Amino acid sequence: MSPRESNGGPIDAIIRRATLEEIIDLRHAVLRQGLPRHTAIFPGDELATSRHYAAIVRSPADRIVGCVTLHLNEWEAHPAWQLRGMATAATHRGHGLGRALLQFLEKEILATPSAPQKLWCNARVPAAGFYETMGWKIVSEEFEIPTAGPHFRMTRELKREDVKRET
Repeated sequence: MSPRESNGGPIDAIIRRATLEEIIDLRHAVLRQGLPRHTAIFPGDELATSRHYAAIVRSPADRIVGCVTLHLNEWEAHPAWQLRGMATAATHRGHGLGRALLQFLEKEILATPSAPQKLWCNARVPAAGFYETMGWKIVSEEFEIPTAGPHFRMTRELKREDVKRET
């Protein structure tokens, strides 16, 4: 599925790998508003194994309006990707950019057979429904992150046939 305008037509956006510096301002504005900018930089962001992604609208000028990061981590003592810092600018929510970001990173993971196929995240409670529509499952009770509010732990096991069907 490609990003769309609210009227259902395509939005002029690209999804690609990005640097931390490219996405940090959006991550800060959406996820850590009112806190110092450095609180939007997570341990592991700087590692070579981390992957940062951006959704960029091209009109009137290139602007990052969505982002997400993957950290190579563990889930139940097995290698897994931890999804962190997923954010979409308020002006661009509901246009399919979050879905497009997740589909892009899933395809990248599946293109590398040796890469872990398990994803997990601490999802904000209001975002849990979105993740569920993308095949994620809630695997914890609700818990509180002091700087970010109530969350659920969620997981997704990637399967090639799921990603092919969703595109």
